[in-house]
Amino acid sequence: MDWTEAALLLLGGVTALILIGPPVAFAFLAINIVGAILLMGGEPGLKQLVRNSIASLNNFSLTPIPFFILMGEVLFHTGVAMKAIDAVDQAIRRVPGRLAIVAIVAGTIFSAISGSTIATTAMLGSLLLPQMLQRGYERKMAMGPIMAIGGVDVLIPPSALTVLLGSLAGISISGLLIGGVLPGIILSALFVGYVVIRCGIDPSLAPAQAGPTRTKPSLAPLLVHLAPLLAIFGAVVGSMLLGWATPTESGALGALATIAVAAVYRQLTFQALTKALLGSVVVSGAVLFILMAAVTFSQILSFSGATSGLIGLIQGANLSPTMLLLGMLAVLLLLGCFIDQISMMMITLPFYMPILRDLRVDEVWFGILFLICMQIGLLTPPFGLLLFVMKGAAPPDVRLSEVYAAAAPYVLLMVLMLGLVFAFPWLATGLASSGR
Repeated sequence: MDWTEAALLLLGGVTALILIGPPVAFAFLAINIVGAILLMGGEPGLKQLVRNSIASLNNFSLTPIPFFILMGEVLFHTGVAMKAIDAVDQAIRRVPGRLAIVAIVAGTIFSAISGSTIATTAMLGSLLLPQMLQRGYERKMAMGPIMAIGGVDVLIPPSALTVLLGSLAGISISGLLIGGVLPGIILSALFVGYVVIRCGIDPSLAPAQAGPTRTKPSLAPLLVHLAPLLAIFGAVVGSMLLGWATPTESGALGALATIAVAAVYRQLTFQALTKALLGSVVVSGAVLFILMAAVTFSQILSFSGATSGLIGLIQGANLSPTMLLLGMLAVLLLLGCFIDQISMMMITLPFYMPILRDLRVDEVWFGILFLICMQIGLLTPPFGLLLFVMKGAAPPDVRLSEVYAAAAPYVLLMVLMLGLVFAFPWLATGLASSGR
């Protein structure tokens, strides 16, 4: 079997299975088994597949994942997150589109503590969306910020997807985690600016007098309920930035600090801690199982000659490095419309990374561009994951087309951010150079 037939079998087979709808890890595992039998010699190939699967998980760089996930689980199950939302709400009562901005600011803060995009969107959707609709917010103005800020979770550490990308691509994990901070904060600021301008031009989108208000904003709750969460973020990122801790050590520090904050607020019950630990085990297990399937898929693809064949085909096109990079990003944006983020990594990284290393491209810079493309994919129709999370949180009469329309302005802002990082690499590499 030549490399073109192998590529068609492996890539075509896994794409077909993903479209059918089984869990991503099972789709890749099924193709791995078929590939091991047909391309690696039957039973010996299956034995090698098992050995490679075990070796793929015997990697210390993966240990930050359960710590990052635990931070988010504790934050949500103990109710500390709701206190932070209330604090932000009381501090900006006179700002146009107040509740939409609360969603953006609170979501940014949760992104700095939690590694779960879906959890952030689902929680903000269930807490804030009913309030905004009840107070007369236009539907798209209510739904858009919640979906958009859920996507920022991909960029701002701690992020399990970032750790997974670094591990699969062989890119510095601490560099990626730190490199996403500045683009994530800038993107959140762009979202806030958009909401303020839109609501300032058309106040009917977010009625200023809807619901109870205070005559004077209160900043005290920010110090009480928000400062500790920002301190946790500072400890996690700062320890890596200064070179005092590895990603694993900073993750452990963050998890311990999050539990301590919940205990200080007297929210750390045995039941909440149990739910957080069980949730962390479930999510971490799923992520590691996916990683195992991805690594072995890449190895079979390389063994078959498909990887080197496709890379040679691309290099033979004699494209300039800039055009080649733009083409790679365009493929990611297209894939994001149809498949999930982990599948995007699994399918593209075996081909992308050898090309990038041949071009001597800064891998952290491209990794941040990759993360932004995955973030955009969360909000692009027809199959953007956060679109369906919002549809589930919205009232039954909200049409999916309305959800798509609500996300559109924020997708454009994300594309703008992608262009800025592409044009000005220091946005991604300035801080990251200290964490490598």
